[in-house]
Amino acid sequence: MSQEFTTQVLDEIIGAHHNSPSAVIAILQDIQERYHYIPKAAFTPLSRRVGVSEASIYSVVTFYENFSLEPKGRFIFKVCDGTACHVRKSMPILERLRKELALTSDQVTTPDLGFTVETVSCLGACGLAPVLTVNDKVYPAMTPNKVSALVAELKEELSHETN
Repeated sequence: MSQEFTTQVLDEIIGAHHNSPSAVIAILQDIQERYHYIPKAAFTPLSRRVGVSEASIYSVVTFYENFSLEPKGRFIFKVCDGTACHVRKSMPILERLRKELALTSDQVTTPDLGFTVETVSCLGACGLAPVLTVNDKVYPAMTPNKVSALVAELKEELSHETN
């Protein structure tokens, strides 16, 4: 689902930020948006183009939780397990989601890179609990059955994208 890393795309992203060392985080965000993770192959050319050490870039990527060095799926589910969501039964939703996608707590991304499932401590939508997001779109008052229907809908969307 995600495209192959190329230095040409990286050069376009860096150029859009005027090769600025102060734009490293913004550049990394754009790389992650494009590839759904930060490819390790991006570190050396990024370091050379903006004049920031690879170690510094790696520190930024590993410090911020939103960055990932592992490929993520086209659709990224974030299931809230904060107090409000947990007491309103977010765990059965997570279990159903993992079952529907044949994932576990250790394997969070489907082999075809269609889906990634993560848990988060809070999504800041406690009044809508239990809640999850898919690519930052909020789905309130979820149930296991609603999550099954959502997965089916997104699988259908994926099948249209690949055809």
